[in-house]
Amino acid sequence: MPITLLSTFFPLLCYVAYNVIVPQVERVRPSLSVIMNMQRRRWVANAARRESPFDAILSGNIMGSVSFLASTSVLLILAVFTVFGQVPALMDALDSLSLDRTYTTLDVQLHLVVMLAMFVMAFFAFTLSLRQFNHYCIMLGAIDHRHGTSEEEIDAITRMNALGARNFNSGIRSYYFSVAAVSWFISEWLPILACLVTVLILAHREFFSSSHRTAASVAVIAVRRQQSQAQAVPPVADAARGNPPPL
Repeated sequence: MPITLLSTFFPLLCYVAYNVIVPQVERVRPSLSVIMNMQRRRWVANAARRESPFDAILSGNIMGSVSFLASTSVLLILAVFTVFGQVPALMDALDSLSLDRTYTTLDVQLHLVVMLAMFVMAFFAFTLSLRQFNHYCIMLGAIDHRHGTSEEEIDAITRMNALGARNFNSGIRSYYFSVAAVSWFISEWLPILACLVTVLILAHREFFSSSHRTAASVAVIAVRRQQSQAQAVPPVADAARGNPPPL
């Protein structure tokens, strides 16, 4: 019984622990999400200087993806509720698979509750992300291109975009650990192994993947460009005041 309970709640515990521990690790090593936040700020800063439907198209594509996953979460929640009414048929189906396990009605119902909780958290994460991206679009559209946009306003709009991305990632992680939870029906130890593998895969994607290296290289290039432009400003300013730039 303790092993059954542990394997039932382990995916949920891993999901919560991952969302708590990763922000602490990001203080030491920037993750892919942190690096992409730098690109989000560049996006907002560039959007503040142009009047183009390009930014609206990009925002619409992002919101479409989030909306699709939020709708999928609703279908999964309804599917789990449907299974609750068919627990005897589910147990007969599991027995017909000839697995070396003995299922009880309480075990199956408890595991379904855990899966339902994870899908509900995914739904709330996706809908909150969709709402925050909607706020981001409003804030982006409210920029007055006739006047310069302050750095504080750009930072605020960027934070709204980053909040939407963070909740979107949280919903995606809930899906990942839900897939690991499905393996409970095969073996009591398999969901524990599947969750550990999932954590390793997610950590690799966030901190050591090729996407991380590529995004970091782009961020470094952007910083170097900004530094070179900042170093080129003083001579131009001196020439505007009548002082020739140094040879």
